[in-house]
Amino acid sequence: MNQVFINEAFSKAISNYLSSADQPQGILYNSFLVVIIRLLINIYSELDIVNPMVVNDEELLITNLSKYGYEKENIKLFLSKIQLYYDLEKENEHKVVKFKNKYFVDIQKDLIDMFIAKKLNYRITIEETKEFYNLLYTPYCPNPLQVSYNFLMAEDVLEIDMYFKKEMKENVKEIKPREKNLLNVKAYEILNYSMSDIENMDYSQIDKLNHQVYDYFKIRENAINKEYLLEKAIEAIEREKNKVTSGNGYVDILLIMSIICTIIMLVGIFAFIIV
Repeated sequence: MNQVFINEAFSKAISNYLSSADQPQGILYNSFLVVIIRLLINIYSELDIVNPMVVNDEELLITNLSKYGYEKENIKLFLSKIQLYYDLEKENEHKVVKFKNKYFVDIQKDLIDMFIAKKLNYRITIEETKEFYNLLYTPYCPNPLQVSYNFLMAEDVLEIDMYFKKEMKENVKEIKPREKNLLNVKAYEILNYSMSDIENMDYSQIDKLNHQVYDYFKIRENAINKEYLLEKAIEAIEREKNKVTSGNGYVDILLIMSIICTIIMLVGIFAFIIV
C-alpha cells in the first residue's frame, strides 16, 4: 500500500498497524500513530478503518467514522491533526532540544469524543471501555512505553486521564422506563386478572400477560389489526353472556314457555285481586 490515503500520516499509521500487528509487544505496534489506529478500531472496527484505504475510498472512511453521530467536519479536522502531529515530529527529529507536540493531546481528546458519541448512541460493554481507556496515554496505562511517551509529550500527564473520566461521567445516556402496554381491561378480567393484579405488574410481566391474552383469543401478535380483533372477540363473548339461551333449541322452547306461563299466571293473580 504505497498510495497516500487521506494524508501521509494516516497512510503511514495504517501501514505500520498492518505490518506490526503480529508483534503486539513491539515498539512500532505501540507507537503513537499505530495506537491511534488501534483506538479507532476499538471504537469502530478494523473493517471500518482499514477497508476504506484498501479500496481507496476516502468518503467511505468519513462515513464510517460518523456512524455514531460524530460530526463529519470534526472528523476531517481530526484527520488533519494526525498530519500536523506527524509534521511536528519530523521537525523534532532534527532538533537537539525536542519540543512537546500539542497534537498529542488534541488527537486523544478527539478520540475520546468519538468514543463518547458511540456511548450515547450505542451499547458499549465494560470490557470495551476498559480496553479503550488502557490504550490512552495516562500514568495508569499498562504499557510502559506509552507511560514514558506521555511524560515526554504532555504538559500535564493527567490531562487525558481526567478528560476521559470527566466525559464519561457527564455523558450518561438517559434510559427512560418503559411504559406498560395495557390491553382492554375486559380481556384481563376474562382471564381472571383484576386491576389490582395489573397495577402490581411491571412492563415485562404485562408483556407476558398480553401474550397469554392473544393466545387465549387465538390472535396472532404480529397481526397489524390485533387490537381490533381483540375488541371484536371481547364483544362476542359479552354478547354470549347476555343471551337468554342455553344453546339447545328444545330447552330454549321449554324456557320460553315457562316464562310465558309465569307471565299469564301473574296476570291472572293480579286480575283476581282486583276483582
